[in-house]
Amino acid sequence: MKYRYPCNLGYFVARTATIESQTGATPKIGVDTMTRQMTGAQIVVQALKDQGVDTVFGYPGGAVLPIYDEIFQQNEIRHIIVRHEQAATHAAEGYARSTGKPGVVLVTSGPGATNAVTGMTDALLDSIPMIVLTGQVPTFMIGNDAFQEADTIGITRPCTKHNWLVKDTNILAETIHQAFHVATTGRPGPVLVDIPKDVQFAMGDYTTKLKSKTSHYQPRIKGDIDSITKAVEMLEKAKRPIIYSGGGVINSGVGASQLLRELADATGAPITSTLMGLGAYPASGKNWLGMLGMHGTYEANMAMHDCDFMLCVGARFDDRITGRTDAFSPNSYKVHIDIDPSSINKIIHVDTPIIGDIGHVLEDMLKVWKSRGRKTNAAGIAKWQAKISEWKAVDCLKYQSSDTIIKPQYALQRLEVLTKGRDRYITTEVGQHQMWAAQYLTFEDPHRFMTSGGLGTMGYGTPASMGVQIAHPESLVVNVAGEASWLMNMQEMGTATQYNLQTKQFILNNERLGMVRQWQELLHGSRYSHSWSESLPDFVKLAEAFGAKGIRCSDPADLDDAIMEMLDHDGPVIFDCLVEKHENCYPMIPSGAAHNEMIMGDASTEGAITGKGGALV
Repeated sequence: MKYRYPCNLGYFVARTATIESQTGATPKIGVDTMTRQMTGAQIVVQALKDQGVDTVFGYPGGAVLPIYDEIFQQNEIRHIIVRHEQAATHAAEGYARSTGKPGVVLVTSGPGATNAVTGMTDALLDSIPMIVLTGQVPTFMIGNDAFQEADTIGITRPCTKHNWLVKDTNILAETIHQAFHVATTGRPGPVLVDIPKDVQFAMGDYTTKLKSKTSHYQPRIKGDIDSITKAVEMLEKAKRPIIYSGGGVINSGVGASQLLRELADATGAPITSTLMGLGAYPASGKNWLGMLGMHGTYEANMAMHDCDFMLCVGARFDDRITGRTDAFSPNSYKVHIDIDPSSINKIIHVDTPIIGDIGHVLEDMLKVWKSRGRKTNAAGIAKWQAKISEWKAVDCLKYQSSDTIIKPQYALQRLEVLTKGRDRYITTEVGQHQMWAAQYLTFEDPHRFMTSGGLGTMGYGTPASMGVQIAHPESLVVNVAGEASWLMNMQEMGTATQYNLQTKQFILNNERLGMVRQWQELLHGSRYSHSWSESLPDFVKLAEAFGAKGIRCSDPADLDDAIMEMLDHDGPVIFDCLVEKHENCYPMIPSGAAHNEMIMGDASTEGAITGKGGALV
């Protein structure tokens, strides 16, 4: 029997009693039949179980209380209550990025949904699979400006891969299964399912994952073999090849990273990566150039500019990579592999586009290359590697050391040394510290570095680190932060202490909005308009107030012992590392400059170095 859209709990109880009297059984979750009757709230929980979900990040409210009641009555899915809905989305991102599984968020209507918008936009730009379930006012109240009503579908349409408003309980399960399919298929991204409260109370048919219809969305997986063969032909001839990899390699799975490593090492092609792609190729690999882009290494950006063959794998030619587009790698033959057709020729025109999943395309590319005799231009590549060695000798990450004050680069170098070999995951906030982390920390494997790339969301790192820690409870999780960015979601230390999460908040405290201040110094005549972090809390006392451990260090001589104290503590830590206040993050491509026109740090060279056609001038 189907009873749809009762408007209050008493009605639902009465209808459940009627079903009991007529069938002899109360509707239950988990009955092993292809179609069975459940309430909408039960359908939501059962659909999550059917999808293999083990963790949900969320915050309750009136419009989702029926779902929360069903969560209370089961033990298979763990719910993590955060202190702010934005944090729920970032925690889900950290969970997803570190596991390869989609993160799941549950929030209420109105402000609950709008607070999640930032995290959804962040996930969209960084291609993170995430399912956001939002409550909504009852169907008969939609459009009446009811309490905590918002046009969630309209608001989130630009910041999700797809979204749904479910007005019929009978299609709720199918919709949730479709949401998981869309979020994880093709280019991953966030999706949203908006569920009115009366739909949660109403009875409806449950459709299993296996019975749900997903054939309408099947992105292309296999690349065109003729295009792949053309790319291999050009690679064989290349004198100065380079592989430009991105987060799409990691999203494609561990197999894609292994194939990428095989291709780079077998062909001798040097390889660089975007911020989101760090770890796909090991930092200790023989062909590694470091990160490229605005704060990338000198050798990576120069090689990108002077290459004659560029293989772009799972990246999208972001403006932080290209610099001025009309001067980007002007003499190279460009191949672009991406599962998202909309990314092809969007920013940079390429000669050979290949649409497909990274893992499948790289597998076919290696097969074709091997079948053709494993040919490379060995003499050309040898000269190319020699030139790259000259660029590496510039030592672009060198900085002026100090015996009296902690340089932020030194702090991260010591963190790297003291955590080397550990089962370590790194998250970051956004700013100078984020770029220093990418420069001075090394990653040997994918899924080990979680950061906000496309949106650059301050406040991302702390909740993301908690999502990672929940997914990997026995691992070391360190959030590299700046004090200004960290304060944006500092309330999540309550989440850390509630669940005894071992996350280490490593704050490089320069009492400044560091990246803003740096741009003001270099581009706005040192007019530091509102880039001071004033009235800062005592981070040690703040940690203690949350029930965590606080550590402060300002002397380079004490740094190693303080870091070890942080690492050895059994529980969450806030580490207040007082660093040089006006240190700049170099190298840097200035705004409006070409990607081979870089400002260098004073320690690696005096003043600025601009590379032109591979020459230092």
